[in-house]
Amino acid sequence: MARVLDSMRRLLVGRPYDTERLNRRPLGRFTALPVFSANAWSSIAYAPDEILLTLALGGTAALALGPEIGVAVVAVMLLIVVSYRVAIRAYPEGGDYAISRANLGPWAGLTVGAAMMLDFVFTVAVSMAAMAHYLVAVIPVLEGGETLIAVAGVVVLAMASIRGAGRGRVTPAALAYVFLALLFGMIVAGIVQDVTGTLGPATSAGVEPVPDPAFSEGLGGLALAVLVLRAFSSGSALATGVEVPASNVGAMAKPRVRLARSVMLAMGLTAGASTLGVMYLADRTGVVFVLDPAGLQAVGGGPVPEDYVQNPVLAQLANAILGHGGILAGALILMVAVLLVLAGHSAFKSFPELASRLAADGYLPRQLLTRGDRLGYTNGVVLLALAALALVVVFQAQTALLVQLYVIGVFLSFTISQLGMVRHWSRQLAHTPGVRARQAIRTRRLVNLVGLVVTALVALVVLVTRFGQGAWVALLAIAAMVFVMSRIRGHYDSVALELDLASAEDARALPSRVHAVILVMSIQRPTLRALAYARASRPSSMEAVVVDLDKQSTGRLVAAWDRLGLPVPITVLASPYREMSEPLIRHLRALRRTSPRDLVVVYIPEYVVGGGWKALLHNRTTKRIKARLHHEPGVMVASVPWQLATARSRGASTSWSDIPAPPTGPWTGPVESGVQGNGSPADQADRP
Repeated sequence: MARVLDSMRRLLVGRPYDTERLNRRPLGRFTALPVFSANAWSSIAYAPDEILLTLALGGTAALALGPEIGVAVVAVMLLIVVSYRVAIRAYPEGGDYAISRANLGPWAGLTVGAAMMLDFVFTVAVSMAAMAHYLVAVIPVLEGGETLIAVAGVVVLAMASIRGAGRGRVTPAALAYVFLALLFGMIVAGIVQDVTGTLGPATSAGVEPVPDPAFSEGLGGLALAVLVLRAFSSGSALATGVEVPASNVGAMAKPRVRLARSVMLAMGLTAGASTLGVMYLADRTGVVFVLDPAGLQAVGGGPVPEDYVQNPVLAQLANAILGHGGILAGALILMVAVLLVLAGHSAFKSFPELASRLAADGYLPRQLLTRGDRLGYTNGVVLLALAALALVVVFQAQTALLVQLYVIGVFLSFTISQLGMVRHWSRQLAHTPGVRARQAIRTRRLVNLVGLVVTALVALVVLVTRFGQGAWVALLAIAAMVFVMSRIRGHYDSVALELDLASAEDARALPSRVHAVILVMSIQRPTLRALAYARASRPSSMEAVVVDLDKQSTGRLVAAWDRLGLPVPITVLASPYREMSEPLIRHLRALRRTSPRDLVVVYIPEYVVGGGWKALLHNRTTKRIKARLHHEPGVMVASVPWQLATARSRGASTSWSDIPAPPTGPWTGPVESGVQGNGSPADQADRP
């Protein structure tokens, strides 16, 4: 069975990689741009949708504000890009966590780390949910299976990350460039059609949203302002992922800082230009997008056609501009889905690396530092996959609902990071001589200060306008993660303090005496080997103990012990409730009370069985006993293994036909830990 499991593991994971493969060739300009921009570019697939579905609450008239809100969102995104371009100069190997921790202290760094981990979880969930909707747009027969598609996407990404798929960056980069080419080709074609008067309407132009009474009656300008702010906060999802190049400077070719800054600029300009183009064309084609299609009506009133299907904004534009059902339209929609997969894969790389950094600082379990067979942080990948799957299932792959919890964590980390950079430049200014150098630092500080103010305002707007829609859940999750990680760090600190050598402690100190206790459960070869090992260690005193689980079996065992003339006294421990561990522990504690400075070593004989079905035929009494003894102070456990023939020849396969027929005589096999057989121990002792 072990061979079967190992074969299945190799089939799923692949052969292990040598550690030398970690030294990968750095990425050049044309490869780094699409690889580290996929996360930001993928926001174009759902940020316009979020703006329009929020404006739809105010009716058709409010949808006309889409392009203006798009401009505001793009302006904020570009400002954040400029701020990170400045931060890269000071922290080329950093990122938000390193910046915040270095300048604002461990609590700020911990908050940013928790927010970023949550962001990566939402990146996977949102990307896979949006991917599912775009696949349905290009393959209508999949309608109704969005949740299953998103779940499958998360599982496939997790397996690909565990296998190390995508380490060769050429294919993902090429796919991202194909997406950009098709997207900008559609935007240019749409603008040309609009100028020439040949631009057709979107499929949703024949319907209109039913206004929400809260925004259409009674509040006037105040209601409009609230609606605009809510739309802006939803569209701020466009800024998600812009920090990825700043956190991966070390993976780029030299000169790394200059290349990272140029990648960030190109990423921001392409994302901003494409978003503005999409918002403009959505307005010109009359795109309508709502959270619940049941809230639509035909233009002028009346029911919506029964065959109406609401597709994402980019899918509607592709069909309107490139031809409904055409090859180019289908190719663009399909490439949007592919880009969303690449964005999810990027999160599957970033999350485990961030988790490993937090684990290295003691804030997360150290198991997250372990690399798997394919050099990835397998435990971090599994943790991310489970969290993303939970979100996808709970929210039924509804992108709009997931985004409500997404944006607040992003801008919280942005704000704290920018505050850290402002403090960094202020410290640098105090120790920098020269007029020109000081002026350069003032300029950089001003850029980060503006970024701080803007991101803080956006975070406040998101919190206020989206608090009731789920922003409080994200804040609560971040606070809970900070609390848990601080407790983990406290545990590791207390363990390190307890294990550290005190100044007055003598590392050469020895216990006063050593008492050897041999646990006897049968008179067999493993027991005699344990007895021989205990005697060879020359302890100060030695005794054998047997727990009286059955008086008749215990009597036969003691008689066999005396008949063999073994030079070690044997003690029988009463066990009226047939429990193995408690009588032994009480006996050991009594020894410790009489000599608290002495050491007690318990020798436990056990035999090793081969794998497969044979391992299922034996109990785990010795394992339970050892687990209990490990918690006893001043007690050490010495396991004395006896390898059976099945363990020594584990490489040989055994089929069911190899199993011998049951013997007709009395049982004379080995008596396992805590299990008394039908044969007499005295008779068994006579065997070699």
